Amino acid sequence: MNPEVEVHLAWGAASHRGARRLLNEDRFLVSRSVFLVADGMGGHEAGEVASATAVDALRPLADLDVVTPDDVRTCLAVAQENVRAIVTDPGRGAGTTLTGVAVAEQDGIPYWLVVNVGDSRTYHLSGGRLDQVSVDHSEVQEMVEAGLLTRGEALTHPRRHVVTRALGSRTEPRADFWYLPISRHDRVLVCSDGLTGELSDERIAELLLEHPDPQGAAERLVHEAIVAGGRDNITVVVVDATGVSGDTSGGSTAPRGRDAEPAPAIDEDTLPREVRLQMGDPT
Repeated sequence: MNPEVEVHLAWGAASHRGARRLLNEDRFLVSRSVFLVADGMGGHEAGEVASATAVDALRPLADLDVVTPDDVRTCLAVAQENVRAIVTDPGRGAGTTLTGVAVAEQDGIPYWLVVNVGDSRTYHLSGGRLDQVSVDHSEVQEMVEAGLLTRGEALTHPRRHVVTRALGSRTEPRADFWYLPISRHDRVLVCSDGLTGELSDERIAELLLEHPDPQGAAERLVHEAIVAGGRDNITVVVVDATGVSGDTSGGSTAPRGRDAEPAPAIDEDTLPREVRLQMGDPT
């Protein structure tokens, strides 16, 4: 039998329309076990509706203590169908990115299950090092991987906002999945590209390390992105693993996905929160 394992989480979230946009087309969902950000596309109202529609489709995951990739895929299929059904102006479609983490397990050991569709991002901060876990589904990322652009050139390329996968696209997008073991003092950052378009990864890491409270960190990141220009909507979710008990030895998996398979509308669970999750077989 597997030992009982408890995971203690704390989180904070902040969202802003930015300095230049009239509407906030970002939406987010935070709960005891799911932390997601959606960045809508499609122009006035369509993007706002698309991100809200996707978040609503993923909301059933919030009722689960432990989430599986199949749970996420089921909800993503509903999100894809519902976003595709949104009525828009002729010649314009609605779509949205989606990224974030859910609490999962393997053999009773807790893991972050990272999911991504589009160019919003999920980061993992551990041991003072910030790593981007998700891979951008964008034209410039493909050019970087092909050796046609450097990462520095990608930051200012005129097509940097063109995504290659999104919920609501004509063909059902494949989501990328990763498993990362949850360890005490882990910090996960989930954000729309309104943050990463204004702040470097180095500056993001500095702010995450300077602000131990997750709500304070989320608010500070949004504030600095606005000061830096705020050209897009900005949404930030920060999740801390404040404690993990039991045997949590394990390794991360290789990425699964590319080769395998309103001004801020706040969810009811977006205030700073803490939660304890139990997993494994206590008998």
